[in-house]
Amino acid sequence: MYVHNDDRVLLKVIEYVSPTSAGADCEVWRAGPRKKIYIRPEEVKAAIVTCGGLCPGLNDVIRQIVFTLDKYGVKNIVGIPYGYRGFFDDSLSDINLTTHYVQNIHLSGGSLLGVSRGGGQTSDIVDSLEKRGINMLFVLGGNGTHAGANAIHDECWRRKMKVMVVCVPKTIDNDILLMDKTFGFDTAVEAAQRAISAAYIEARSAYHGIGVVKLMGRQSGFIAQYASLASGHVNACLIPEVPFTLHGPNGLLVYLEHLIHTQGSAVVCIAEGAGQELLPPKGSKDASGNPVLSDTGVYLQQQIKNHFIAAGTPADVKYIDPTYMIRACQANSSDSILCTVLGQNAVHGAFAGFSGITVGLCNTHYAYFPIPQVIDHPRRVDPSSRMWHRCITSTGQPDFTPRA
Repeated sequence: MYVHNDDRVLLKVIEYVSPTSAGADCEVWRAGPRKKIYIRPEEVKAAIVTCGGLCPGLNDVIRQIVFTLDKYGVKNIVGIPYGYRGFFDDSLSDINLTTHYVQNIHLSGGSLLGVSRGGGQTSDIVDSLEKRGINMLFVLGGNGTHAGANAIHDECWRRKMKVMVVCVPKTIDNDILLMDKTFGFDTAVEAAQRAISAAYIEARSAYHGIGVVKLMGRQSGFIAQYASLASGHVNACLIPEVPFTLHGPNGLLVYLEHLIHTQGSAVVCIAEGAGQELLPPKGSKDASGNPVLSDTGVYLQQQIKNHFIAAGTPADVKYIDPTYMIRACQANSSDSILCTVLGQNAVHGAFAGFSGITVGLCNTHYAYFPIPQVIDHPRRVDPSSRMWHRCITSTGQPDFTPRA
């Protein structure tokens, strides 16, 4: 069953009838195999690279790309080790990938190819592609990696090199624009619930127990929001998109004191990017160019302890940070299916002649997006959305927004 080149996926599926509603009719290419292919399989040398941090499902995507390339008849497939570094570090060798070699890699977390942040100059990477004879490049990564892949695509275009550059979005934070969700997110939410459950049990089992769980989410609080909503045990969910205050009559600390006196325990879930304004900025950046965040989880734990000491009320505060346990997980069934279809469609897109694109799920349909469309800025939780209001209805938390 082939997909026609004129098939499109609508970005918006809501019919706007109210004058106060806003929306635009936009569309992207429908993903899938085409009847005609752009390049002969025997002429293809394909490369796969995984960049950034770990995410559940990386091995699933790698495996499916290799299997689908093999179905097309491609026999020359290599893995680039340790992200973009593998293109210019002479001490690293390519990994020959076959269906036999990748058969069982989806049964474990991590990345068969290894990951690293940052990378070399775009021109050096394209020189490496040219030297190695690579004409089909699959890039798995987040916003920064996508920006790098788009620069590679542009440089190949400038040099008139026939190289298909296709991305698969990899971000556990679920912060890629226009997409329903990215792979690894469902697994992360599921694993995060186990951390919240542990915090809840610790808090309920202690006299005046308070559990604090810090989850991933630098700029977007989707994991904290969905894990809090799914668990049913969280009393306060704190995300980067919604500023909060600790002190004063409308602050988090007074609310926790109320919970301790009325129900004996409390659980707080905080995204790593929440409350950064409460601490002085570190001013440094990581290898990907992201600002290094202050640890608001540890800060919050200490502030809670100090508040209850000052109030003369004993409180047993337990802090859980499951970040690396979540990142290194094997993908769950839902994510494995998503990874499988994304990997297949990445290969279909490359053989259709697309380049400078990424593949994702949009309104339940798989689609190809021009990379610049999805990296303009991170996707973030909308504080006025129904889903956020469902979350705070579940937690029962009041408005912690700082008052003027």
